[in-house]
Amino acid sequence: MRIGFVGLGAMGRGLAGRLARAGHAVRAWNRSPRSPDAVPDGVVLAPKLADLADSEVLISMLAHDAAVREVFLEGGLLDTLAPGAIHVNMATVSVELARDLFGRHDACGVAYVACPVLGRPDAAAEGRLHLLVAGPAGAVARLEGLLAILGQRAWRFGERPESANAAKIATNLALACAIEAMGEAAGLAGAYGVEAGPYLDMLTQTLFSSPAFKLYGALIAEDRFKPPGFRLALGLKDVTLALAAGAEAAMPLPFGAVLRDHFLDCVAHGEADSDWSALVMAGRRHAGRA
Repeated sequence: MRIGFVGLGAMGRGLAGRLARAGHAVRAWNRSPRSPDAVPDGVVLAPKLADLADSEVLISMLAHDAAVREVFLEGGLLDTLAPGAIHVNMATVSVELARDLFGRHDACGVAYVACPVLGRPDAAAEGRLHLLVAGPAGAVARLEGLLAILGQRAWRFGERPESANAAKIATNLALACAIEAMGEAAGLAGAYGVEAGPYLDMLTQTLFSSPAFKLYGALIAEDRFKPPGFRLALGLKDVTLALAAGAEAAMPLPFGAVLRDHFLDCVAHGEADSDWSALVMAGRRHAGRA
């Protein structure tokens, strides 16, 4: 299958490489220049965005709403795709943008499928991502083989693409809340002489026993915030998206507002490019323990 891929960042490189190794013809374009050694084996780097126009499936993994608009709307990529093509957007974007993109793609005869993911770059490279999928049933059916390459399971959320983005935004809000909870709990225990490592090991093998919690518990205990698996600045973006979606639905998210302020505190202290588990530094600073 002819696959176009937009976005060879930390997540995109692993995904594009998996598709190429599976035998698909993958042509990729990145917003910033990429050296040849940063391009996965088997992936052809396209010099121009228009070189992706003949893709049967176009997959994008971009950082935020502005990047998606820049490439597909302002950059004109959507207008060059042939009717019958499928665009799979794997980025975490706002509900509003997902809704807008669905209508614009439909007007061009291009199917639009939202497929944000759960997992970090290592999971992307190893095919261990969880895929949150929503879009036209026929298009999703055509993608089954590709989705099996890209992740360990595809979770279906109906035919409205924004539903998958709402599910991803809500999930990232839940994970940010868990990071904050682990940081505060470890801080409280630490105030009474309990070491963070043993305490968080206990917590993530009992109440917080999922693999994600164990990962973040270890990062917090060891202050291992660089290199980032998921940048703190993107965590701020996702919590901000959650608050916007909550406002649209008249759904109060009081802890979400607290999290946003803690993320902003971290950005103000130069931690935007740390792992988002560095969120716990805001609480430490407030307690005078940073």
